[in-house]
Amino acid sequence: METDFAGLTLEEEEYEILQIQTDAGTNGDVEILQLVGCFLTASIVHFPVMRSTMANLWHPVRGVQIRDLGEKRYFFQFFHLIDLERVIKGSP
Repeated sequence: METDFAGLTLEEEEYEILQIQTDAGTNGDVEILQLVGCFLTASIVHFPVMRSTMANLWHPVRGVQIRDLGEKRYFFQFFHLIDLERVIKGSP
């Protein structure tokens, strides 16, 4: 199993373009507090459990919305800059 992941690095860039559907009524002046993340596991990720666990770990000030993009990729919408910065700086 270790040999399967030997060439995998977190710094490795993906060249695939990922398009996210946004609401047509959003204002251009609003801060973009969004991330796309993925899980590097061969196991199945149970979306409702993951969503609940991540929200409990992060304790977002104004909440977080998490959408399943498929292929173990997830869209995270934050509603406060502090929440986004905390996650980027190394929160689980």
